[in-house]
Amino acid sequence: MKKALVISGGGSKGAFAGGVAQYLMKKENREYDLFLGTSTGSLMVSHLALDMLDELKHLYTNVNQSTIFSNNPFKIKKVSGEKVININHFNMLRNFLKGRKTFGESKNLRRLIKQNVTREMFEKIKETNKEIVVTVSNLTANQIEYKSSNECTYEDFLDWIWGSCNYVPFMSILEKDRQQYADGGFGSLVPIREAILRGATEIDAIILETEVSQFNRLPSKNPFSLLFDVFDFMLTHVERHNITIGKLAANSKNVKLNLYYTPTVLTTNSLVFDEVLMRKWWKSGYKYAKSKREELMSEFRPDVLTDKEIEEGVDNVENLNI
Repeated sequence: MKKALVISGGGSKGAFAGGVAQYLMKKENREYDLFLGTSTGSLMVSHLALDMLDELKHLYTNVNQSTIFSNNPFKIKKVSGEKVININHFNMLRNFLKGRKTFGESKNLRRLIKQNVTREMFEKIKETNKEIVVTVSNLTANQIEYKSSNECTYEDFLDWIWGSCNYVPFMSILEKDRQQYADGGFGSLVPIREAILRGATEIDAIILETEVSQFNRLPSKNPFSLLFDVFDFMLTHVERHNITIGKLAANSKNVKLNLYYTPTVLTTNSLVFDEVLMRKWWKSGYKYAKSKREELMSEFRPDVLTDKEIEEGVDNVENLNI
């Protein structure tokens, strides 16, 4: 049997995924051969493959805006005790005057990745025969690409992790080999099907969204917030498509698939990194995984497709290539 852990994109909500993974690996003693991550998920998989849960928790509960952004396009204010996100017009203008291609830049994140995913860790992953796969969107070739730790150098691996996390146009764009790469979530937010194609027979997939939509957005007040709403709309439907295709693939290959959604809406802007909230989300993820595992054990049945999911996915069966 080949077990895989899949972690979706979700920015700061990755803290919740960390709590889920901690429970599965430490309390359930679940071991994985394959780790797949998109965006924030790609940041986590190296530590998870080496069972470095304490280090990962420290990383995810001690980051803030300056840790990620070298030029932050957001401005956060407190209004009646609540945090409100606005555009940082000065930083955006500065980026445009410098001839940059994006509203903000995330070079600090690239440095953070190098500090926390060391060459020693990369070599150790290769020695353990575990495989790490990160998802990137190749904007030049107009396709999704999956980059394996078994098929690249250390420096390339760091670049792919960074590229997978770059939510353009709010963060930097990765330019490599004369091609431009961005957040893998633009095409494959939850790479379940890729795990199956790589031989997984059992998959735990952590999805950093609620299973059903729980709120309606307020009308956009400016082009910036409208752009966010459009991206969120697009990614929500990419996620649903990924999960439906993943379930169909799992059913056809008799793969056991366990899905872990967030039980509530954690945030409406996952590009805001609040240390206090992320610590809370890590604990929430741990508690949720415990209750979910108890539920799965009591039901003792595989995840099944709903009639609606079958109807939505039937048109894609011919394109599965599995």
